[in-house]
Amino acid sequence: MTMRVAYLVKRYPRFSETFIVNEILAHEEAGLDLEIFALRPPNDTHFQDAIARVRAPVRTLSHAGLKAATFWAGLTANQAILPQLHAGLADAWEDDVVDVHQAIQLARALCEGGISHLHAHFGTLPATVARLAARFAGISYSFTAHAKDLYHETVDREGLLRRHREHATIVAVSEFNRRVLIEECGFDPRQVRCVYNGLELDRYRYEAVASRPRRIIAIGRLVEKKGFADLIEACAILRNAKTRFECRIVGTGPLEQDLRNRIEGLGLTNHVHLTGPLPQEVTRRELVQSAIFAAPCVVCDDGDRDGVPTTILEAMALGVPCVTTDVTGIPEAVTHGRTGVVVPQYDPKALAEALGQLLDQPDRGVALSVEGRKLIEERFDARKNTRQLREIFAEQSERAGQIAGIAAAAS
Repeated sequence: MTMRVAYLVKRYPRFSETFIVNEILAHEEAGLDLEIFALRPPNDTHFQDAIARVRAPVRTLSHAGLKAATFWAGLTANQAILPQLHAGLADAWEDDVVDVHQAIQLARALCEGGISHLHAHFGTLPATVARLAARFAGISYSFTAHAKDLYHETVDREGLLRRHREHATIVAVSEFNRRVLIEECGFDPRQVRCVYNGLELDRYRYEAVASRPRRIIAIGRLVEKKGFADLIEACAILRNAKTRFECRIVGTGPLEQDLRNRIEGLGLTNHVHLTGPLPQEVTRRELVQSAIFAAPCVVCDDGDRDGVPTTILEAMALGVPCVTTDVTGIPEAVTHGRTGVVVPQYDPKALAEALGQLLDQPDRGVALSVEGRKLIEERFDARKNTRQLREIFAEQSERAGQIAGIAAAAS
């Protein structure tokens, strides 16, 4: 029988989570039968074009206005459909009642839809609900851990280990994250697999061009961990050095007004432009018309940081040389002096120097981009990487079936 898999996310779709859409599209291309579940409705005002190519049905689980009577009625109504519900509730004693309620809804949908494996993105709320739903439905589950769900100061690493150490396969998006999950969180090495986020490489035609406009481009949510404040400071240094350039920052976010104030305060309105969010195809055109991609990511005071930003992979795939920092798994894509340039975080002077050198040495940028494209093809191809995920799903589903068979025989 063909394996059916469900994906669970907090919100779907989201403008910034292109990596999830890339993953789903690659699964669908390979013939995987998918359903998508969301814990909350979308709250973005813009969405990427690729969303329209996803064929899987999407269902948002109800969560607002839960009353005690509704919760208890749900328990009663689902006892016959979910024979493991009663036993599974013993695993839910420390979870929020809304999460348990959503897990029951999800478990019923999994059983009715013939789903054999559940995969969640992020080790926070989605992984919590996935764990319970899989337990209630008697199927296997896994989740991908990214960055904020590992490093933010609010993350309960002991709770993460306690909840998932015996049940889930955890997918890490970098070897750096895999080491953190094993060495700092305490997970068994056999439980954690590194599977990089990937790109649909057919949609990223490589061009080695030395004559691009003297334009620096940065793409991402306008939040602290992207380091755009440092990029603006670096642009002031370049301007003061009489360097000819333009910088375009693509995205939206809570720091937009702060960044605009910085640009105006430094007299950079003729050099640095905030474009707002752009559709994926337009962003791609912006990339190939730029000489450098800048990703000056930083570790915030609250621990938040990036994993391996998809935008770095996209720039490298297209042949745009990258200047970035050594945050978490980024050096697994950008190796200093070989596939790009790596500078210290929170160092606008070093950033400006690296940007200026690449603007003045386009042939060096081409050499970096050649090696960068090779690495993307080897390590970040969505077709190859999602094949690894499907193998994990199948292994876990088979293991869950064997355990269920042993339990049934014993009873």
